Amino acid sequence: MTISSPQRTLAPAGARGLGRDEPPPILPRLLRLASGLGGVVSWLIVVAGALAIAVPFAWMLGVAFRTNADLYADPARLLPGQWTLHGVRAVLTQLPFVRLIVNTFVFAGGTTLLLLWFDSMTAYALARLKFRGQNVIFLLILATLMVPFQVTLVPVFLNLFHLGWLNSYQGLIIPRATSALGIFLLRQSFRQLPRELDEAARIDGANAFTVYWRIILPNAKPALATLFIIQFAALWNDFLWPLVVSTLTRMQTLPAALTMFSSQSGVDHAALMAGAAISLTPLAIAFLLLQRFFVQGVATTGLK
Repeated sequence: MTISSPQRTLAPAGARGLGRDEPPPILPRLLRLASGLGGVVSWLIVVAGALAIAVPFAWMLGVAFRTNADLYADPARLLPGQWTLHGVRAVLTQLPFVRLIVNTFVFAGGTTLLLLWFDSMTAYALARLKFRGQNVIFLLILATLMVPFQVTLVPVFLNLFHLGWLNSYQGLIIPRATSALGIFLLRQSFRQLPRELDEAARIDGANAFTVYWRIILPNAKPALATLFIIQFAALWNDFLWPLVVSTLTRMQTLPAALTMFSSQSGVDHAALMAGAAISLTPLAIAFLLLQRFFVQGVATTGLK
């Protein structure tokens, strides 16, 4: 004679362990708790990153409207104890402000456009064409990334001096009109495009330049926009190269000319921060206009 357990054998498989006297499974609850904590941690990281960016910017704006005495009394305070427009007036009256803004636009904008042109043609040749020594040339270009710009500063300055290009736009722009980083990023982007696009254009009679201009560039807009923002911001904020090449104030850029507010007698912090805040405005506008392309470019090019 055998004794069986009818309730246990008749219970559905999915209901096992869910009786009233048994505790609910703890693993799903732990997973839900971990998922909730992960969301909270993600938001905390985003808020911390936003504060790390916003607080220094707010401090810079606050210093632009403070006196030096107010700044030295409490440097960590964000809002001025005594508001003043001395910094803004100094930037607008003691410097040839309009000429400096024009110089900065010509230097950053002109150099970036030429850089996009030269880098995209080089990247197209390395990514889509076939010729001997292609990989060696690419490795040599990458090797230049390890050479600091300051190492070549004196030789390039001497060449510009013998050419008579000091204190000129061509002296500012031409030596900076190409970048190994730009060639690398664009080459990675061009290599991701299907080869069938080139072959279809070749069948229709297109030559190499037509393929580059009408097929490759329109399909690489996110990568070009990303490179434009990176290089334009770097050149706009660069003060070393314009300071070395341009000895005349009327040929300098705004970041380079701001060094005039720092001397042996002291530093005019309000004027420096006011000039820096004014200088950042075009960069913010450019980023807002190209933000969609920038995010798409970061997700689809060699930056990922």
